[in-house]
Amino acid sequence: MQLATWNLNSLRVRLPHLLDWLAEQSDSVVGLQELKMADEEFPFEALRDAGWQAVTNGQKTYNGVALLARRPLEDVQRDIPGFDDPQKRVIAGTVDDLRVVSVYVPNGQSVDSQKYHYKLDWLQRFAAYLAEEAERHPRLAVVGDFNVAPLPEDTHDPEAWEGHILCSGPEREALRGAMEAAGLSDAFERVPTPEQRYTWWDYRAAGFRRNLGLRIDHVLLSAPLSERVESWRVDLEPRRLERPSDHAPVAVTLA
Repeated sequence: MQLATWNLNSLRVRLPHLLDWLAEQSDSVVGLQELKMADEEFPFEALRDAGWQAVTNGQKTYNGVALLARRPLEDVQRDIPGFDDPQKRVIAGTVDDLRVVSVYVPNGQSVDSQKYHYKLDWLQRFAAYLAEEAERHPRLAVVGDFNVAPLPEDTHDPEAWEGHILCSGPEREALRGAMEAAGLSDAFERVPTPEQRYTWWDYRAAGFRRNLGLRIDHVLLSAPLSERVESWRVDLEPRRLERPSDHAPVAVTLA
């Protein structure tokens, strides 16, 4: 089966891209981020017609996450329990005995901003939440836009990015802490390094054409799932379309 994640940067704009891409996926569970629409606006009917079930945690204009699957999604949970946060960034659901969380981690803006401190606090709360999910669900996958490049090699220019937003030490440490708290590993590390590792490219300065990217979209897996990783890939085709998202889909195939 396949686990995938894609930050659409507006489902309203990219619904045709999504439907075309989904037509080529079969036994998959897909996490979406940055829907930028309320739940009542979500195109449930179009996705049902395409053979997909969806659960959403939407928000008008900003944020918003969803899970899609060919089979029923059960035990759905929205947001981080006990965390009073108006930003819609988390949704979890179960397909058979597989627990999947779709997440959109705050960007943080800059390391000297209040949004940066919000991001670090948010990641700490998310870590506690994932630890609880891991206790209940041995087969746990967390997919999404984490807005953190884990390693210097995950940026096209480490010297320029190091210490800045998405690449600062505290952000990386917070991500590692969340993974360790839940016993998760990065699926990317389970396969030989793919030729294409970046998942996001700035719209400016011909970032995609020049491959000036970052790896900030991740698939994190519990031990029973991590052992079954066959491949990790970035699908560049949707990024080549007219009016694309600035992210490309990331897909992990499990044996």
